[in-house]
Amino acid sequence: MKYERYLIDENERKRIGGEYAILSDGHTHYELKGEGAPVVLVHGFSTPLYIYDKIFISLTKMGYKVLRYDLYGRGFSDRPNKKNSLDLLVKQLEELIDLFFPGEKIFLMGTSMGGSVVAAYAKRHPSRIEKLFLFAPAGMPFRPPLYMKLSKIPVLGDLVFKTMATPIMVKGITNELIYSINEKEYYQKEFLKSVMYKGFSRALLSSLRNIVLKPKMTLPGFESLDINNVKVVAIWGTADKTMPYYQAETLKKVVKSLTFYEFEGSGHLFIFDEGERTMAIIEKELSD
Repeated sequence: MKYERYLIDENERKRIGGEYAILSDGHTHYELKGEGAPVVLVHGFSTPLYIYDKIFISLTKMGYKVLRYDLYGRGFSDRPNKKNSLDLLVKQLEELIDLFFPGEKIFLMGTSMGGSVVAAYAKRHPSRIEKLFLFAPAGMPFRPPLYMKLSKIPVLGDLVFKTMATPIMVKGITNELIYSINEKEYYQKEFLKSVMYKGFSRALLSSLRNIVLKPKMTLPGFESLDINNVKVVAIWGTADKTMPYYQAETLKKVVKSLTFYEFEGSGHLFIFDEGERTMAIIEKELSD
């Protein structure tokens, strides 16, 4: 299959439908529903906003006003020709929060690389955070797989990522769905929609080089949480293959005030794979 065949433009956005916010660096595809205290959901490295399907629906039913959106380069958001760095993605988050929740304190949640984004936001705006939720966050030092190591090399890395990494991701995107076997087809189909737009692999490679493989850039966000007295909750699955569980020990050392939950036997996609189990923790922590 040939990926990145189409361009996201005004005509394509009309065909796709949905809501779009015009921000400084381009259009951001989002969904906002519910009434009540604000909750913002930030997805990770590659899977767009649908990874929060079950969390999003549950939170709106509980009486929260919930925002989820596609990071630049993913889903139906624009692919700006810029470094896909923490600065870019935190700026996107800042503008969305200021647009939809001006002056309000928020419950902020981030999964995988989204954990690095929300931690960096909290470092800049600690007074805006009611409570921070981290779901197997990227940002700790870890042992990357071979394709990630090769991707760091200029020119060669670009070739490796586009010809090898993207097809590998598409093929294995559902590998960590342990319990939602009957939803694998839906999960992969939604992921393919994102991959079919130009700029996808460029954005991911840039995020890999500038966020995922740069703990010196991401750790300060996590280190600031105790300093700024931000309330933090984290959940991590012991069978996580994408962000291996051993990284949780680093997170606990960095954020000493952390409230930590271990999901025995869960993989990296537990917020989708085990929606009810995840929501039980979220509901408890939101009410505390």
